[in-house]
Amino acid sequence: MGTNRDEVIVGLDIGTTKVCCIVGERTEGGIDIIGIGTSASQGLRKGVVVNIESTVAAIQEAVEEAELMAGCHIGNVYVGIAGAHIQSLNSRGIVAIGKDREVSDADINRVIEAARAVNIPLDRQIIHVMPQEYVIDENDGVKEPIGMSGVRLEAKVHIVTAASTCVQNIVRCCNRVGLTVNSVVLEQIASAEACLDPDEKELGVALVDIGGGTTDIAIYYNKAIVHTAVIPIGGMHVSNDIAVGLRTPRGEAEKIKMREGCALTSLVGEDDEIEVPAVGGRKAQQRSRQILCEIIEPRVEEIYMLVQREIQRSGFEDLISSGVVLTGGASTMTGMVELAEEVLDLPARMGRPVSVGGLVDVVGSPKYSTGVGLVAYGFNHGQPVSSRSQVSARQPGGFKRAMNKVGNWFRKIV
Repeated sequence: MGTNRDEVIVGLDIGTTKVCCIVGERTEGGIDIIGIGTSASQGLRKGVVVNIESTVAAIQEAVEEAELMAGCHIGNVYVGIAGAHIQSLNSRGIVAIGKDREVSDADINRVIEAARAVNIPLDRQIIHVMPQEYVIDENDGVKEPIGMSGVRLEAKVHIVTAASTCVQNIVRCCNRVGLTVNSVVLEQIASAEACLDPDEKELGVALVDIGGGTTDIAIYYNKAIVHTAVIPIGGMHVSNDIAVGLRTPRGEAEKIKMREGCALTSLVGEDDEIEVPAVGGRKAQQRSRQILCEIIEPRVEEIYMLVQREIQRSGFEDLISSGVVLTGGASTMTGMVELAEEVLDLPARMGRPVSVGGLVDVVGSPKYSTGVGLVAYGFNHGQPVSSRSQVSARQPGGFKRAMNKVGNWFRKIV
């Protein structure tokens, strides 16, 4: 049943509310999504692992589901990371090239190393060093310096750091399931790979990925990432507000939010009513939908105001000509785009995974942006790994267990 696919990349989005495993395959037309698995996540809080066992179980379930759908074994993954511990900065490095010499790969590596030589605390580690532009002598704005002549080479880079323990816990959870982590990728960078248009990146755009426990921000300008940040508030906080305000269980509050929620009270009719299940087996009540919106709107407004403060703090406020792209599971609620335009005073749109084939109807929702983006990141920045080499890295999962049972059954008959 397991097919050998030569260029398979797997993205693993370990979120606060769900774990999502997406399998992509390189085709002539680009990337085809061939498998997807999801499971409820309860081992994370605000994007950070707080329960190893729960997280491992959720990863196992999602990976086995994706394996079954894709028909191949999963051994290597690109995994997303988020949380308030994420910090970023812009840095620069300078190296001498030498007279009458062209810039080579070795020079690029040297100048990137010089740029990443920044003082960071011992309990933190660098997870990304992304070149923004190069300067050769006095000529700035160079994107591809290889082959050019000059005496001095300068690189401007964006560096993302994370708490070492948070990275180790995510890697440990994956290893416990028998997965090898190819790379740990900042979630909003992955989402940007899936959702943003190249023209938006050039003109200036802010990606706002509203997940369950965090809201992740990435600002692009002149085709390069210039600022990243994480706000520790997300869609789960909206659900908690609904649970308290309407006196309903949290699980029901989440369902009400997705089914009836609206971030802008003015979009809701005065006569609209919703059914609210009560706590402890009491009878369900009919409540005005406007009351629900009055609970949701202030929290979403708070998220957007924190986003606005972060954009202002970055210093790139005036360069976001394309506006804001909203993505992530919580962004699908009615009125999110309209309220974003109102609070941020910028044009806004919903961001969905684009430029992928295969199971597009399944993964076309903003809640899969990070998962699809991790696959795209793997194809664009990493090495696709064939499933032949993946089998050895994988501990017996659902597919292998099933095969083992079949083998035992045959042995008993013989």
